[in-house]
Amino acid sequence: MRSYALTKASTVGPIAEIVAASGGSIADVFRKSELPLTLLDQPQRLILLRDQFRLLETAARTIGDHGLAVRLSTEAGVPGLGAYGAHLVTLPTLGDAIGESSRSLASLLQGATTISLTVTGPWARWTYSVTENLGLGQQKNEMLAIGYMLALLRYFAGNSFTPDRVEIAGRFDGRRQIEDVVASDVTSGETAGVVFPAELLALPNPRPASGPEPDYPAVPAETELTEVVRHIFLLQLDQGESGIDHVAARLGLSRRTLQRRLREQAVSFESLAETTLRDQARALLKDRDMPITEIALSLGYSDPAHFTRAFRRWTGETPLAWRRRLPQ
Repeated sequence: MRSYALTKASTVGPIAEIVAASGGSIADVFRKSELPLTLLDQPQRLILLRDQFRLLETAARTIGDHGLAVRLSTEAGVPGLGAYGAHLVTLPTLGDAIGESSRSLASLLQGATTISLTVTGPWARWTYSVTENLGLGQQKNEMLAIGYMLALLRYFAGNSFTPDRVEIAGRFDGRRQIEDVVASDVTSGETAGVVFPAELLALPNPRPASGPEPDYPAVPAETELTEVVRHIFLLQLDQGESGIDHVAARLGLSRRTLQRRLREQAVSFESLAETTLRDQARALLKDRDMPITEIALSLGYSDPAHFTRAFRRWTGETPLAWRRRLPQ
């Protein structure tokens, strides 16, 4: 069965910056990857993991940079992981953070991937792997993960830390480019990972958390089809192609199969799209600086009056009246 694993779009902006800095066309890369440019301003938006794979691969090929993925993540550092990274740096030791990186990966960042740690004698081997066949770009995603792993290691061990070696799954190109970025030997292995002295696992957090963590919204599991469809609907809305045929195509399903799968969960595509539009409208109206006309257009309404009628049907009042009732 095709994977519907989701991931945060937090890497999209940095990818675009590297493409632009290298003289490539951001618009062309996104067009070839079939993703909307609006993602540049929405790092917490959820996209299909395989779409991230395709974007990484397309960007790397466009600018001829085999080390793009690992360079992107090492430069972004732990903050580039969003809520997932913010959570990991609250842990008391490096060993605790690595252990938690495995436990919270699916809920705070993405599905269809796994992280593990093994200690053999004086060496620790921290690995990352994709658990499903998501096609083109998988190796680039693994390199992206390696950069973030190095960033977390350097958070605890200091910026001068270099691993004993970095391993990349399978054959790969651009060894010298990648070694220049990770500042260590890079070898081919069965699984992508980082090897470092096991004694570092006891390193304390240099900047312990001073207060309680916020409640981070969980990433829906790929088995939660209705939630996956909600997020894909919003993505397609940004492309102006939010009908059931386009959503089904993004998921690799036929229209009829998607309808049947949703019926099995006692929901129709039409009702799901309607509630998603309503919820998104409410979220956008909370931004008082965003004109209602702009909100209407972003939700696919060419005429703001049509949006007003729809919102009144959902809530019993106009968008302006609803916004005025919000607490200051």
